[in-house]
Amino acid sequence: MKNDSIIKNEDSIQNKDSIPNKDRAATLIQALPYIQSFCNKTIVVKYGGNAMLNSELKKAVIEDVILMACVGVRTVLVHGGGPEIEAMLKKTNKESRFVNGLRYTDEETMDIVQMVLCGKVNKEITALIQKNGGRAVGLCGIDSGLLKAARMKGEHDLGLVGEIKEVDVTMLNTLLNSEVIPVISSVAYGIGEDEGKALNINADIAAAKIAAALGAEKLVLMTDVCGILRDINDESTLIKSVSRAQLGSLQKEGIITKGMIPKTDCCAIALDGGVKKAHIIDGRLPHAILIELFTDEGIGTMINP
Repeated sequence: MKNDSIIKNEDSIQNKDSIPNKDRAATLIQALPYIQSFCNKTIVVKYGGNAMLNSELKKAVIEDVILMACVGVRTVLVHGGGPEIEAMLKKTNKESRFVNGLRYTDEETMDIVQMVLCGKVNKEITALIQKNGGRAVGLCGIDSGLLKAARMKGEHDLGLVGEIKEVDVTMLNTLLNSEVIPVISSVAYGIGEDEGKALNINADIAAAKIAAALGAEKLVLMTDVCGILRDINDESTLIKSVSRAQLGSLQKEGIITKGMIPKTDCCAIALDGGVKKAHIIDGRLPHAILIELFTDEGIGTMINP
C-alpha cells in the first residue's frame, strides 16, 4: 500500500500540467519502435540558428541529444556560430566582409572564427551536455585530422574558406563506441598550399560530410524555418516528405529558393554519400529533434534517397 507522501507526490506531478498519465504513456509507447530502430545507429545533428541563441531552446536541444544517447543512439552534434562570430568581430572593431553571401575570411578573421567556434561556443555546448548528465567531448575538424580541406577556389576569392577533401572519423568512432557525444566545430585542417593552417568550413556541409563518412542513419539540420514549404508565406504548405530526385525539380519550380537551396544541397551530399535519410527541421520549436525522430507525425521535411 502506498504511503501518503508518495500519493501526494504523484498528485503534485499529475497536477503540474493537464496531460493525463495515460497520454504520457501513449507518447512513450509511440516512441518505442523508433527507439528500437535507431538503437546503435548513428545520427548527426547540425545545431545552429535560433536554437543556439535562445536559452530555452538551447536547453531543449541539449536534453534531446542526451536522451538520444541514453537510449543507445550514437549521436554526433556539429555546430555553427555565425552570430557569436559577428558579435566578436564587432567587439574587436573588425569589419565583416561578404562575397556573394559568404563571409570573406582573412587571417585576422580566421583567428576570431577559431577562437569563437573551437573555444567559446564548442566548450559551452560541451559543458552544458555534461552539466545536464551527458558525456561529451568537444572537438574541431583539426583534431586528429577529422576534417582536411583545401582553400575554396572559384570566381571570387573567399580567403581562408575551405572545401572538405578528406574526413577521418577514427576518433569519432572511438568516442561513440565509448558512449560519448562528440561536439564538433566546423574549422578544418588545411592541406596543399595552406598545409597546417585553420580553414573556415560551412557547418552544414561539415555535418553532411561527417554523416556520410560515418555511414549515418540520419542527418538532421536544425533551421529557422519549419522545412520545405510550397508557399514560403504559408507554413501549412509544409512538404513533409520528398525524394532526393525531386529536389532539382522543386528548385526549378521556385519552391526551393534562397537559403533553402544550400540546406537541400547538403542533404543531397549526405544522401549521395550513403546516409539513409536527411531531415530539415524547425529549431525554433522546443524538442524539435525528438518530435521529428520519435513520433509518427514528425515536425519537418524528411528527404529520402
